[in-house]
Amino acid sequence: MRATHFALSTLLAVSVPVFAQHEKTQTFHPPAPPSHGPVPVRGNPLKPTAPRQMQGQEHQDQAPPSQPQRNYSDKAGHPNSPHVDKGNKWVGHDTGKNDPSYHLDSPWQHGHFTGGFGPSHRWHLGGGDPSRFSFNGWYWSVAPADIGFCGDWLWDSDDIVIYEDPDHDGWYLAYNVRLGTYVHVMYLGS
Repeated sequence: MRATHFALSTLLAVSVPVFAQHEKTQTFHPPAPPSHGPVPVRGNPLKPTAPRQMQGQEHQDQAPPSQPQRNYSDKAGHPNSPHVDKGNKWVGHDTGKNDPSYHLDSPWQHGHFTGGFGPSHRWHLGGGDPSRFSFNGWYWSVAPADIGFCGDWLWDSDDIVIYEDPDHDGWYLAYNVRLGTYVHVMYLGS
């Protein structure tokens, strides 16, 4: 019996450092929802790159990637998706007004969202998928260029915060509180 206890104790002692090392590699902990949305891009914006596609699902409006995909992981352990770092740094919101991925011929065709913006307005997703989801009786759609960035969103349980997009008319930014990532979304009305 003592040999069994000794063997289990040894196994536990050896495995603890392995778990501790795993925790150290997970350095991105989503900050609290940003106090404000991104500032408008000024100067020389980054040239847009090909959108990512979610494996196993395709959005009907999504064009196939024609150039290399961008890496959004700005630091070790950070997600390879547009995200917000501590200090309200919106990683990935840097392509400016002329980004063809977010051009709309008829911006605001479903009206403007008036439900509230920023961290004091946290919304609980009520179901759907990237092409059409809802919360609080309002309907939304993820931008085709951003479909690949929300494959790990829980469409029936995540909390999001909506921000105005200062660069892309007709789009808002939905920040996922659980993940610390965001995507461009269009308001479809109630």
